[in-house]
Amino acid sequence: MSDTKLRDDICRFGRSLFERGLTPGSSGNISVRCEDGGWLVTPTNASLGSLDPARLSRLGADNRLVSGDAPTKEIPLHAALYETRSARAIVHLHSTHSVALSMLPEIDPRAALPPMTPYYLMKCGLTALVPYYRPGDPAVADAIRGLAGKYSSVLLANHGPVVSGDSLEAAVFAMEELEETAKLYLLLRGLNPRYLAPAQIADLAAAFKLSLPDQGHDHA
Repeated sequence: MSDTKLRDDICRFGRSLFERGLTPGSSGNISVRCEDGGWLVTPTNASLGSLDPARLSRLGADNRLVSGDAPTKEIPLHAALYETRSARAIVHLHSTHSVALSMLPEIDPRAALPPMTPYYLMKCGLTALVPYYRPGDPAVADAIRGLAGKYSSVLLANHGPVVSGDSLEAAVFAMEELEETAKLYLLLRGLNPRYLAPAQIADLAAAFKLSLPDQGHDHA
């Protein structure tokens, strides 16, 4: 896919996410791998609602800026995910319900959400929770590497979700599913809802060839 098409897609999806209130102000960032091993990423202090295709940051395979505006401060986060997963795109937002979820005391860092719906498991798998780091702190990269590429969706404590995908569309769709599932969890918190049973999870994994980490919530 050409750089021009990737630039247009980043701006189109960014605008959609912003206009639906999924990341406020100049928060959030998007990156996409290019054919030459470099990547396109949204600039620092840029609103996803008003991105300019020509001003997106173009990085080389060495993660250094080649052209465009200065990139997001979250470069270490994106780079660590690309290192550990065969992803083609990454979306990081400050979406309200996912941020709220990341602050709850009962959250299992190995599975931040229980198996609530089939589409959550199909699009997100399990979601890891990593401890709080200052935005842009290179230490977050070590935390991501510590997950050993097992998770495509991650919550940054007190900060927001980050999701990788085989395409930008897939990453955006998974991010939307994660946010909606976090919303469901908050709506149902304390009501003893019925989650998917282990046999139902196994059936989904077999039918859709899901690779789910072994650990996590154990809900019968």
